[in-house]
Amino acid sequence: MSKRALVWQLLNSLKTRLVLSALLFILVLLPLIGVALNDAFAEQVKSAAKNELSAYVYSILAVTEVENKRIFIPELVLENRFNLIQSGLYAIATTENAEHKQSIVWHSQSFMGITPPAQFTIPPTGKSAFEQIDLAGAPHLIYSFSVSFASLNENVPVTIHIIKDEQEFQQQIAQFNQQLWTWLLILILVMLVFQLSWLIWTIRPLARFTQELHDVEQGKSTQLSSQYPSELQAVARQLNILLNTEQTQRKRYRNALADLAHSLKTPLAVIKSQVDLSEASSEQVSNISRIISHQLKRAQTAAAASWHLGIKVDEVANKLLRTLAKIYREPPINLSGELAEQAVFKGDEADLTEILGNLLDNACKAAKSTVKLTVTGDAYQLQLCIEDDGPGISDALQTQIFERGIRADSYHQGNGIGLAIVRDLVDSYNGRISVSRSETLGGAKFTVSFIHSV
Repeated sequence: MSKRALVWQLLNSLKTRLVLSALLFILVLLPLIGVALNDAFAEQVKSAAKNELSAYVYSILAVTEVENKRIFIPELVLENRFNLIQSGLYAIATTENAEHKQSIVWHSQSFMGITPPAQFTIPPTGKSAFEQIDLAGAPHLIYSFSVSFASLNENVPVTIHIIKDEQEFQQQIAQFNQQLWTWLLILILVMLVFQLSWLIWTIRPLARFTQELHDVEQGKSTQLSSQYPSELQAVARQLNILLNTEQTQRKRYRNALADLAHSLKTPLAVIKSQVDLSEASSEQVSNISRIISHQLKRAQTAAAASWHLGIKVDEVANKLLRTLAKIYREPPINLSGELAEQAVFKGDEADLTEILGNLLDNACKAAKSTVKLTVTGDAYQLQLCIEDDGPGISDALQTQIFERGIRADSYHQGNGIGLAIVRDLVDSYNGRISVSRSETLGGAKFTVSFIHSV
């Protein structure tokens, strides 16, 4: 079986589809949920940082005073981190003149020794701005809020900037990220175990269904169990009906053929007993009697085993090759076979013997010295190839050779029904038969192909 066919069969398997859907849910959906939660937490941390810096702005504004158009803010403020040098939390107050030049009018003790950015964002009065800046080579968050104080009938604009090292927020995000993915990994493993256990329990009826079908195919059973879930119950019931119908029809076929053979044997015996019967007529009556005996025996044994069983082709072919080698000794015919051991025929052994026997016998009649049988295949397909080194079959006869009564010129014996029987048998198994010229031996080449259902 080719790799492409194997992959296609796996993709068409319900078990594979269920496993893939479970893996898709667990290995794709849960990580996506993890990414979404991580992004949501990062946004939440950012929002919390904005609220925190906003609260610091109002704490600075609470102690800000304006006298004679000048801003006064105490050097020491309530939040102690503003009073510690380079603590990571900084407060700056800036103003902007009419020419939009900025100047720092105050900064917290924590900002000492740090080079301020070249330009601060100045939002409109009563508005705020929240963004990220680089300060002292490290990322920081800055919250800016603009207000205007009235002094001497004039407005004095001032913007308070609260700057905080972003490392603290990144640590929170990293810690949450680690905990989140650790628990998600544990959840994935737990869900994998649970899903696989659930799938095994769910598809157990399918496995039992497959095993019972295999038992029917091997002839170990004739019916399927009725103890299935409701989804499979109707399928099992219909298959049982089909199996019963097939068995009944085969039984009727065998009985009818046996009755016909028995009913013909007596009139033939009477005809043969006639004293004035010519030798030619007596010979034909004997032939008819032998055919009837053969068909009677076939009717009794053809379906003794289930038709689902695979017949090993090499065993049947070897018997025929040995038998024909004894029959065609003068002149001697070299009968050779290349037989695949794994090749099987899904049908009655008698039918396979009939097909191979007719084709090999015809090849021996037409051959000068060599007949070759090649059998290839496996449990899914079978091909039989019979070649000889005789004169071959003309193109005109290749389309007519399988008709009853048509006999190729290369066959000096026979009545022209052997290939018709072969064609009928091949058709009954939905096979194909063709005739061409052998590339190696130069004579006729008959090719029979079967595709087994699986």
